Amino acid sequence: MKKILSLCLSLLITTAVLSGCGASPSGNDAAVESNNQKSTEPDNQQSTDNAESTNRNETEDSNNMDANATAKNLVVYFSMPETTDPDNMLREEELSTVVIDGEVLGNTQYVAYVIEQNTGADVFRIEPVTPYPLDHSELEDIAQKEQRENARPEIAGKVENIGQYNTVFFGFPNWYFDMPQIMYSFLDQYDLSGKTIVPFVTSGASGFSNAISEIEEMEPDANVITDGLSISRNEVQDSEQDIIDWLTDKGYIQ
Repeated sequence: MKKILSLCLSLLITTAVLSGCGASPSGNDAAVESNNQKSTEPDNQQSTDNAESTNRNETEDSNNMDANATAKNLVVYFSMPETTDPDNMLREEELSTVVIDGEVLGNTQYVAYVIEQNTGADVFRIEPVTPYPLDHSELEDIAQKEQRENARPEIAGKVENIGQYNTVFFGFPNWYFDMPQIMYSFLDQYDLSGKTIVPFVTSGASGFSNAISEIEEMEPDANVITDGLSISRNEVQDSEQDIIDWLTDKGYIQ
């Protein structure tokens, strides 16, 4: 009888021990899973934040690349119209023009052409609404009258979306120690803030005179290159390589 009671007691103790061991793993697994959830949720959030930050950076880089890719150069120039007949030019007309492949080009027009061809820039030729006469003496009279009156001749046409250009090559002949008044019209009409302005001039012997300081005054928020390109009218015909060398030195030709 004692053996039976002893056996029964042993069985009861063993059952109780086994029941306690069975509950413990279940509780521990739940605790580990809960702890894992708490520890991984911040990691997941951090990963999401990192991904969003990366996407934003990539988008900004892409936008900057697009802006750089679409940034362009523009050649803006005014040139003496003069004659279009290469075989019957007056002395004054010969001095202010060049003949390239039988075509008469104004001195400044030719320099603008070389810049365009070697930089891939767009071109805007400044022309007045009321055309200037082809006769040289008449043109001189009008030019001096405009200068005396500080006139602003109206420009025919306009530059579309000036904002797309980051560099503006700005060319003109020297008229009586100044820019032609129609160049002032352009600077009045367009805000070139934040752009680089690269002046170029053709002249007898006066170079830019005070033109660069005038440009700086009218476009105070632009970066005006003060050592612009000056070409003597006597050298324009053979100036192509000089223009190319200057553009290369300034970094506009790679």
